[in-house]
Amino acid sequence: MWLRWLPWRYLLSRAARTHGFVDPVGLLAQFARFSLPAQVLAPTELLRAGIMLQARGLINSQAIQHNLDWIWPYWVQQQFDPRSTAFIPRAFSMSHINITHRNWTAVGLPGRLEMPLVDPRGMVTPHYDGWSMDFWIVGPDTPSLTPSRTSAVHQSLICQPNLRVVTESTVSGAFIICGTEMALCEDVPCCHIEVEAASTRNAFLAIALRPFNPEGVSFIHDISEQPDRSSIVVNKREMVFFSPAPERIVFSRYQEGDVFNRVANVSSSPVDHITCDVGMATAAAVFFLQAGATRQVRIAVPLGKARPVHHCSSDKKVNVGLLWDDALVNTCVVDVPDSRISRLFSTAIKTMVLHAPADVYAGPYIYKRFWFRDAVLIANAMLVTGLTERVTQIVSRFFARQTPLGYFQSQEGEWDSNGQVLWMLYRMRTISGQPLPEKWYRNIRRAARWICRKRSRADAEGLMPAGFSAEHLGPNDCYYWDNFWSIAGLHAASRLMNDCGDSKAERTFSLQAGELEESVNRSLKRVEEWQGRPLMPAAPRRRMDSAAVGSLVCSYPLQIFGPHDPRVVNTTGFLLANCFIDGALFHDISHSGLNPYLTLHIAQALLRAGDNRYWSLMNRIAELASPTGQWPEAIHPQLKTGCMGDGQHVWAAAEWVMMIRNCFVREEEKENKIILCSGLPPQWLINGSKLSLGPTPTSFGPITVWLEVEKDAITVRWNVSWKTRPEKIEVAIPYRQVMAASADQDTIRIDRRV
Repeated sequence: MWLRWLPWRYLLSRAARTHGFVDPVGLLAQFARFSLPAQVLAPTELLRAGIMLQARGLINSQAIQHNLDWIWPYWVQQQFDPRSTAFIPRAFSMSHINITHRNWTAVGLPGRLEMPLVDPRGMVTPHYDGWSMDFWIVGPDTPSLTPSRTSAVHQSLICQPNLRVVTESTVSGAFIICGTEMALCEDVPCCHIEVEAASTRNAFLAIALRPFNPEGVSFIHDISEQPDRSSIVVNKREMVFFSPAPERIVFSRYQEGDVFNRVANVSSSPVDHITCDVGMATAAAVFFLQAGATRQVRIAVPLGKARPVHHCSSDKKVNVGLLWDDALVNTCVVDVPDSRISRLFSTAIKTMVLHAPADVYAGPYIYKRFWFRDAVLIANAMLVTGLTERVTQIVSRFFARQTPLGYFQSQEGEWDSNGQVLWMLYRMRTISGQPLPEKWYRNIRRAARWICRKRSRADAEGLMPAGFSAEHLGPNDCYYWDNFWSIAGLHAASRLMNDCGDSKAERTFSLQAGELEESVNRSLKRVEEWQGRPLMPAAPRRRMDSAAVGSLVCSYPLQIFGPHDPRVVNTTGFLLANCFIDGALFHDISHSGLNPYLTLHIAQALLRAGDNRYWSLMNRIAELASPTGQWPEAIHPQLKTGCMGDGQHVWAAAEWVMMIRNCFVREEEKENKIILCSGLPPQWLINGSKLSLGPTPTSFGPITVWLEVEKDAITVRWNVSWKTRPEKIEVAIPYRQVMAASADQDTIRIDRRV
């Protein structure tokens, strides 16, 4: 206890100045002046992640730039090549980080934590944040085929019966086809890789162990082969099995250079074990390729804490297709003339399921951690695709993260989480039509009271206090994002209190929601006086910039403001006019790239307002998907490769699902109205085409919609198992007259000649 009384700040500052360093205490104080005073400068979780990323970047700076004769991952080959458009000068950059090619795809199984990664050139990282495997053809008399240095590479994701990334690499006279998936072998999870290779000349296929991954160096200190060469052991604990066994296994220490230089040397002295103090040991299992003959090799890497298995033979593999079938039973299916749209939709659903083994993760690698913000928006998309049971399991785990005071905490200092959880709980309640588990209502009451207490400590404006909010909005401030979520959460809590008969809490939370909404309206009125027109910046004293996109949450998904509210319309217009590059939102703050999910938020606001510009945004995001149907968190505006976050961002996948679903089926809660087909573009409505989506749960009941397009008419049919009947049903095909229908109807015919 006495340690707290020592003058740590003084001692730290004095020590830094004595040795000529910047005073860290003064630096942090200056840093804090760029934001409003807040309880937390920045969430510890984000600081920790940033420090780890920069620490790896420092190691990369020592390992890469004076070893460029090694075969490095694709991002290094591009970022360090002065002839590449991805080249980044590094004279004053101490930390070398992947900021140009943050693209990778996870494979895995429903309900399993293990998620091996495949990079855009087929390099496989079986273990979380571990070493990788690469695949080459090397020969004394033939050009080498190294995919990370090859432009002729094609990659795709096969979703049936299992998630399988297939990478095809070619050079003149040689090819490698590599298929990577996760399998269960004797009930042990394994990264299973099948390699097929051929060369027109005698050569060698090398399956190489690499001491790095898509982020940079990942140390290998020890490699040894088993007596029959059918397997190797990495770092004395991780196994790699080959079937058949290679003819040779070659090794190299850091001081001896990359093992690539030893693959074709058949006279190298035999070694069965190697250690490297630097942690840059490399090895390659070498298979002879006879000219003109194709050779196949299977590789199995047991994952997690699994017991070793000898190899993934077909008679020992569990039918994982059944696991996916069970996980996706009765989920929503879309069918439109553009097969790309349908494929991205089904892939996005599998991406969400894969990343929700228990908790929900925003990505398979650096974002394989929990945030309420991502979890709620992902769970909402899962809910409307029919994954109700899985969502219930996800949400039930939220309460373990609630503090005794009622705060749903994933990162301290973010004030949006309580509103998000409460909104999600009400969504579950309305869509299921059933009360929530009785034990949850106490937690709901505590969560809503936490919002009330937090707001009561705010400034005179009556808003939520300054916080870090969504980290892509900027320094600590009183963000409208937090306030809109808190309004929605209090309204949700009020309605949920009706279930448990707590009328006092119901009135209190409704009153608090109304007061907070009034405070927001007063604040936005002052913004209007300052800006000269109705607008919604990210925060009251913030000028308009790309972070204003966060304020559109009041329209989508929360529907606090109407679709034609001038504040929504003008903010959307500002973003489109000032913050778009090449058809997508360029978010300057933090991301510094084209953002798929925020672009889709704007598209949703446009769709809700009946503004047909939604289609160009939606179509552009489809075009920006990777060859495996994924989106990174942010996309390089020139290269169209990942430049921020995880290479496979699950929030983006969730927003794609919501976008397509809302094109067919939308709800306007305040008007008790359901709207069909309002987002179907003319490109899909061609003569003879048939479109459908469903079943998708709604607050009125699950609905499936079908369209048949003929030369003179469009027939729209729907099937609903009504729980409650809406006051209105509208069929609102773009560029057509809005048609009204009653809840007793199930068909409407629209004359195309009108």
